[in-house]
Amino acid sequence: MTEPLRLGIAGLGTVGVGVVRIVQKQADLLAARTGRPIVITAVSARSKGKNRDVALSDYAWEDDPVALAKRKDIDVFVELIGGDTGPAKDAVEAALKAGKDVVTANKALLAHHGQALAETAEAADRVIRFEAAVAGGIPVIKALTEGLAANEITRVMGVMNGSCNYILTRMQSAGLSYEAVFDEANQLGYLEADPELDVGGIDAAHKLAILSSIAFGTQVDFDAVELEGIGAVTIEDIHQAADMGYRIKLLGVAQMTGRGLEQRMSPCLVPDTSPLGQLEGGTNMVVIEGDAVGQIVLRGAGAGEGPTASAVMGDVMDIARGLRLPTFGQPASSLRAARAARAAVSAPYYLRMQLLDKPGALAKVAQTLGEAGISIDRMRQYGHQDTSAPVLIVTHKTTRTALDEALDAMADTRVVIGAPVAIRIEEV
Repeated sequence: MTEPLRLGIAGLGTVGVGVVRIVQKQADLLAARTGRPIVITAVSARSKGKNRDVALSDYAWEDDPVALAKRKDIDVFVELIGGDTGPAKDAVEAALKAGKDVVTANKALLAHHGQALAETAEAADRVIRFEAAVAGGIPVIKALTEGLAANEITRVMGVMNGSCNYILTRMQSAGLSYEAVFDEANQLGYLEADPELDVGGIDAAHKLAILSSIAFGTQVDFDAVELEGIGAVTIEDIHQAADMGYRIKLLGVAQMTGRGLEQRMSPCLVPDTSPLGQLEGGTNMVVIEGDAVGQIVLRGAGAGEGPTASAVMGDVMDIARGLRLPTFGQPASSLRAARAARAAVSAPYYLRMQLLDKPGALAKVAQTLGEAGISIDRMRQYGHQDTSAPVLIVTHKTTRTALDEALDAMADTRVVIGAPVAIRIEEV
């Protein structure tokens, strides 16, 4: 019989336990589909005595994940600890140097250290697989590195954080404020221990940086992602965007332009009839556009025990089959450092502002936009509130640079109360 593929699993939280369950429950299926048995040799976690509702007594226990990574009786180190520093990073580096392949769900680790880890893996003739790090159960990494490998990718975009999508769709369906739905999501356990990772867009930006590297053959550059969370989105924005045929999504977009690589994670308006506009709850969606294939849409569960463990095991099974690819789809030495471009591609924008209720106020706003080269597509004015009135404007396509120039100049008009809200409208 072919020798079994032996796993060492570091991290026995929701995903780690899910992986153990799949290996135990689907042993025959895994062997039939890979041609060899897949077994767990040893595990590691912070607490050995914790009840995890899964049998672990047959596996060796290591308190230290680095010691687990170095064990001679494992072939693949499965890192499910999380975090871009500390034990996760130390253990992955140790595993590679000890001649082990690595499967991880750790998006932060790859977003911050992906290039160095890829170089380490290739120097040791090892592989790093990480399907579970991006969009949970959606096989987007495999799509980019295998199924679409013959395409020049022109754009990657998507909703990559289910918690944010839950908050935004719940605000719309229930008519609740951001603060109320945030508290609800927190109580339901939908948010990270540090909620800013979710609502600040950081978690989703990690994923976008990884996808950009694969799609465009560049070194991972998380610091180049333009980042804005959903904390400033109000129920008024939700309702007024819907009134004009749009939905608000925390949308990641990456595209190569003449100025360089544009990567942004920010609230955007999308048509409510588009696949992204119709995406509800905690579901993720990734849209990929290639020169040969056109546009494809991948949709599915972006988190949770089953979907993420499924992605982990898909990577394990590829290793068992002997499939060995460079970490980001091509040799690390060929990945170039991309020049960062800030919102270089023109787009229409949604503007919401509060104007003083006085003659000529709206004309001053239109003049200010016009002087920046921005024309108005649609405009609506809502009911007066004491001495002011909310105004909604949708512009024709413009650059963010021109828009920022206009927004800065509006302070001098003395008719705009507070800072206007500006949200890009993405054509999908």
